[in-house]
Amino acid sequence: MTASGQSPRRFRSARRVPAALTALAVLAVACLFLYDLGAVRAHRPGMGWRRELARQLERQTPTDAGVIIAGAVLVLAGAVLLLLAVTPGLRRILPMRTPEGAGLRAGLGRKDAALVLRDRAMEVSGVRSARVKVGRTRIAVRAGSHFRELDDVRADLDAVLAVGIEELGLAHPAPPRVRVGRAGGRKG
Repeated sequence: MTASGQSPRRFRSARRVPAALTALAVLAVACLFLYDLGAVRAHRPGMGWRRELARQLERQTPTDAGVIIAGAVLVLAGAVLLLLAVTPGLRRILPMRTPEGAGLRAGLGRKDAALVLRDRAMEVSGVRSARVKVGRTRIAVRAGSHFRELDDVRADLDAVLAVGIEELGLAHPAPPRVRVGRAGGRKG
């Protein structure tokens, strides 16, 4: 949270703009159809394109393969556009804390955060290998130790990772889940 009490917002993809423009284009076409339908109901002649479309539709039936395929493609395109419009998108970027009134937003990629924490874990005495996966709600750390007691290595890893996570400056720091085992495979 920032000092004003507001939680930093997640980063959103710019794909909302193309989806909104597509929705506006579909709305314009629907309004054109509605206007033409209203004109016909008011006993005026329909537009030329509508009369041609009506002639084409007289020859086609809903059971024709072309009509079914076109309908399925349109439904799929609409579903994809709706999904893209409502999903946030940039889930790989974790929001960071920023100073009050700075007027900027900062973010850190999950893979970058994992790399920093992995380097921190490798600095612990007795750690031979380490894998770190950073999620939105949890940080998973697997370490292999080769000569120290596993409980001592885990305690040192907990301390080092706590400092490392704090230094990342994440707005919503996730708690680490540390698993330490022998470098040969046995977990502890």
